[in-house]
Amino acid sequence: MTLTVTNPILPGFNADPSICRVGDDYYIATSTFEWYPGVQISHSKDLKNWRVISRPLNRPAQLNMLGNPDSCGIWAPCLTYSDGLFWLIYTDVKRLNGNFKDSHNYLVTSDTIDGDWSDPVFLNSSGFDPSLFHDDNGQKWLVNMVWDYRHTNNRFGGILLQEYDHDKKQLVGPIDNIFKGSSHGLVEGPHVYKHNGYYYLFTAEGGTSYEHVETVARSRYLKGPYELMPSVYLVTSKEHPNNYLQRSGHGSYCDTPDGDFVFVHLCSRPMRNSGRSPLGRETSLQMMTWKNDWPVLTHGSAAPLTTVEVPITQEMPFEMQQARIEFNEPVLDIRFQWLRNPYPEEFIDLNSRPGYLRLKGFESLGSTFRSSLVALRQTDFKYQASTKMEFNPKDYQQMAGLVCYYNTHKYHYLYVSYDEVKNRRRLGIMSCVAGATWNSEFPLYDELNELEIPQSGALYLRANIDYSVLYFSWSIDGEDWKKIDVRLDASILSDEAGTGEGSNFTGAFSGICCQDLAGQKRSADFEYFEYLNL
Repeated sequence: MTLTVTNPILPGFNADPSICRVGDDYYIATSTFEWYPGVQISHSKDLKNWRVISRPLNRPAQLNMLGNPDSCGIWAPCLTYSDGLFWLIYTDVKRLNGNFKDSHNYLVTSDTIDGDWSDPVFLNSSGFDPSLFHDDNGQKWLVNMVWDYRHTNNRFGGILLQEYDHDKKQLVGPIDNIFKGSSHGLVEGPHVYKHNGYYYLFTAEGGTSYEHVETVARSRYLKGPYELMPSVYLVTSKEHPNNYLQRSGHGSYCDTPDGDFVFVHLCSRPMRNSGRSPLGRETSLQMMTWKNDWPVLTHGSAAPLTTVEVPITQEMPFEMQQARIEFNEPVLDIRFQWLRNPYPEEFIDLNSRPGYLRLKGFESLGSTFRSSLVALRQTDFKYQASTKMEFNPKDYQQMAGLVCYYNTHKYHYLYVSYDEVKNRRRLGIMSCVAGATWNSEFPLYDELNELEIPQSGALYLRANIDYSVLYFSWSIDGEDWKKIDVRLDASILSDEAGTGEGSNFTGAFSGICCQDLAGQKRSADFEYFEYLNL
């Protein structure tokens, strides 16, 4: 008996998957970049149904990303299980553009996947995408790509290997560059495995866009030399432009209890009309087998399948999550994340007014330090997001509302603020496209004035996205909605938009936020947030 799995298995922003099996439980760790808490771990018992179970890096000692640029932070985690512990390796990247990356690699461990994780062990800063390999003789080895800042050299300088001593909690011994990559170039994302007497080095190559691939090399010896597999690529979409899953590559594998093999990899689903991917880089699954001691996808092609049969005898779905998230608990729903700040108590308040989320206004949506925003991933091409908000600004520098957000340079924001000339609350739409900010309040102002926005009490705000089109609406009762007749380009909320191909690596979010640029920390109260797949 098999189950039919439809890709992607982790829709929305879920890049660089690292899969790990413990007994009958499967776990996938994915990159979270500037979003906090760091590293997203999803859980499944049947490879079909997945649910976020943990974000381990949740305190300042483990992760502080204040000031990190967009698309920096947590890159390509590696999750493994050995010696009765979960081991999580991750990079905190501090710089994106320019010759330097300033990428720091760490290790944390835990007895349980959803428990408290240890304080981090610093490993090195020589590159990014670190991974830990547990050899069958008990030794542990770290691999990571090495970043070469010299402009005359290949920036992607190969894969470094060094032994890790857990008793000393440090790397020890010589550092070896064991693999320079294939001719495709830009080698990164290494994982080492051992199978049937060979060491296998899985790497991603070709960058993060449409030339992305996963390559495999093998050696009888851990330190090499490594030979490339005859077909070079295990998975790629670069020669299949009509494949539903594009940008396929960076991945990892595990076995099943019955000895089958599962390979998970990143991919994206670009919209056909624009070529843009607002859902970001997602995670898909393929079945893998071995042929002449080389891994190959079971269906016989490197092009990924959208529908895959997995050898699982019983489906084990999770209870359906409610679309409407109410704020009745002392902690945020696990679907929410925020940006960079390891001190959420500064701006998130679930206690002062029971049943409400109070957001204290801090810096602008363009800030890389303290932005009062909580949001969840866009996982569908057509969706509706709404909230009920109470906010009484006293200054034009105070704003709060509903935002469709990609990063500090790409967002659409329906907000309530204050007009000091007319001495009243008013609505505005603020959009930012790769640094060019404009405020749609000006062409909308007369129309919104005619709608007589109430000067006190709650407002309902709503966003409707239909692929590349976004419209905002508002209401005073949650039933009679008034559509704002401004057609917004939702495709800007994507990796590819605005700042150059491959310049961003995350995905679109929808959420609620509050700003007080005057520094008075004026707050907004939210009764619920609802996300509906349409």
